[in-house]
Formats: sequence, C-alpha cells, structure tokens
Amino acid sequence: MKILEFMNAFPDEDSCRKDFKQKREKEGVFCKKCNSKEHYWLRNKYQWQCKVCSFRTTLRSGTFMECSNLPIRTWYLAMMFMTYSKKGISALELQRQLGHSRYETIWSLMHRIRNVMGNRDARYTLGGMVEFDEAYFEKATPEGLKLKRGKGSQKQQNVAVMAESIFLEDPKSGAKSKQCRYFKMQVLDSHKKDTVNTTVQKNIENDSIVFTDKSTSYIDIAKYVEGHLMEKSSKSTTNETLKWVHIAISNAKRTLLGIYHKIKGKYLQLYLDEFCYKLNRRYFGDQLFDRLTIALAKSYW
Repeated sequence: MKILEFMNAFPDEDSCRKDFKQKREKEGVFCKKCNSKEHYWLRNKYQWQCKVCSFRTTLRSGTFMECSNLPIRTWYLAMMFMTYSKKGISALELQRQLGHSRYETIWSLMHRIRNVMGNRDARYTLGGMVEFDEAYFEKATPEGLKLKRGKGSQKQQNVAVMAESIFLEDPKSGAKSKQCRYFKMQVLDSHKKDTVNTTVQKNIENDSIVFTDKSTSYIDIAKYVEGHLMEKSSKSTTNETLKWVHIAISNAKRTLLGIYHKIKGKYLQLYLDEFCYKLNRRYFGDQLFDRLTIALAKSYW
C-alpha cells in the first residue's frame, strides 16, 4: 500500500479498529474457554461474546497484538512501512517516522510483526524441484567475547536456503532456463547431517526432487524425498543447478547488511522470515500490506 493511500484509508484509530474487527471476523474468532466460533458483537463493550459459554473476547485477544498498549494505528503504520519497500526499514528509522519516544518498544513491535510473517510462511512446504544449499551470514558477537585466532565461524551463522524452482525449455530455440517460485531460509544449529535432515523433513515435501552440491552433510537427504541429485560444487553448479538459491543468498546478505549492518544470532531467523515473506509475495504489489494485516488478525493458537 502506498503511503498516501494508507493515510486516506486509515486516517485515525477508529478506522483501523473497524478494519481489524472485520478481518478478525473473516478469519474466525475462537473462544479461549470452549473453542467455539459462534460469537455476537457487543457494540458498547467493543468485544465479542461467545454464544455457548458467554466468555468475552477483546479485539486484540488471541492475536499478536494481545497485551500491547500501542494503538492499532501504530501497528498498521509499522506494517505499512515494513511492506511498502522491498528492502525494509530499521527500527531506528521507524521510531523516527512514528515519532515514538522509546526505541525498545518499536524494536519489539517489529519483531512481533516478523514473527507473524514467519508463522505464515511456516504453514507451507516446498515441492516439485527444490534447490538446497547453505550460506554463512555474519552476526554480531557478544560483548566481551574474545575470539580465538582462526575461529571466523564464531562471527558467522549457518543458514539453510531452499528455493522451489521449475525447469523451462524454449520450444523454438531449445534454450533451458529456470523459474523460481518460493523460498525458505532456516537458521541451523550445527553443520551435522542430522540437522540438515530435520530441516529437509520440515520444509520440503517427500515427493520432491532436491538438488544440492556434494557436501557430506547431504548424504541422507535421499531418504526423505523422492529424488536427490548431487553435483560437485563449481561455478557451473552455482550459476545453473543452484542458481536461485545463490541469488536469494546474495540479495538477503545485501539487504541485511545495508539496513541492519550486524544482527545478533538469536534474532537472525526473524530478519530472514521478513526477507522471505516479502520475497515470496514479490508479485503482490499494493496487496502486501492487506495480506499482512489478515495474518495479524488470525488467532495464533
């Protein structure tokens, strides 16, 4: 959504509350007490009341806005700034744009929204032909930690990168190419094959064909998918077999480095979730903000 369109659609808190109410009702309101979906709206209380047990549900209850004292319009403004650009925005810049006094509040708000993005993408798995490789993202080291000589890995975090791709062939020229669809990025706890196997099982459908290099960490992938093709790591492999994976890695590193510079390892997954969420919806255009508000309105249990 463009900034001017947002200002016209949501000029005040009341307009945001009405929009959020409509989206919550469309997604379904669940009673925390009996899990019923049958409710009626109490206009004077601005709450839903369960038809079965009379338990009341507030507008934010059961969503990622629960327990937040920030106005709903502040949440909407944050989502608009986080989605209007492909690259994103830093917490310091968002704090300045919103005119908020506390950096920590805006930083926490953005992480909640990134959590929504990650939960939304976690509902889907990759299928068909999937490229799989690992990347190393630089992370901020804890203060006071003295790095041992030659231990550069302490500054880097290992990340599994997956891309769902389709082979295309021009019927006239016979030229072959690849078209990418969806991406996933998962922070790995270790380089061991068990960690890789768990990541594959969680994120890739078992009837898929997976393309990787000949790393020893990938030797068991064939047990969990229909086919596993391995090629020796080379320039050709990078430019053809694992083309979209490496394009995504390059773009992610450039984006994170340009905006956030260094990220603590424990928060890296949230930043990758934001990157993949927007990348997977790169053709949504102005609808991206609306889709994110719908995801926020969905009950998180």
